[in-house]
Amino acid sequence: MVVDFVERHPYWSIFLASLVVAGAVAVGFAVSKQRARERADQAQRDRLIAVTDAMSGAEFEQWFARILVASGFRQVKVCGGSGDRGADVMAVAPDGRRVVVQCKRQSISNRVGSAAIQRFAGTCRDIHGGEICMLVTNSFFTAGDGTQLARRLKITLVDRHALEMWAWTGKPTTGIVVG
Repeated sequence: MVVDFVERHPYWSIFLASLVVAGAVAVGFAVSKQRARERADQAQRDRLIAVTDAMSGAEFEQWFARILVASGFRQVKVCGGSGDRGADVMAVAPDGRRVVVQCKRQSISNRVGSAAIQRFAGTCRDIHGGEICMLVTNSFFTAGDGTQLARRLKITLVDRHALEMWAWTGKPTTGIVVG
């Protein structure tokens, strides 16, 4: 039936085929535009640190992974969950070093203490081969021996203020990515 129509009406067949192709291209363009708009909206939401306050731990890990990607990190992989041995996100820094991240999504009043830093220090380099070890929180770190230990062990601490600046600018604040 289709072959018969094409043989009898070649010009109409070309016209109808052109309409179908044009329609498919228009639908593809509309879908692409919608997806770009959704990505832009997500990027805008990601710039606001307050969005992290209502997230689960897994959502916070995904959020921070998007921040890394937007900052030029490559091979970003979320690997958090039970059995992660302290590595929630792994990536390759723009300079090629292996990055291991432990994410701590907390309420603002609940600070990350020395015990979390010590646990992460025990796995970042020896277990995961991290060249840059980063502990990230949407809260703050307790003052005292934990932060001193992190400095001594070259573990980068990223608190709420530094994380907010990173999310907003797309660049780690000066001194965040250190070995």
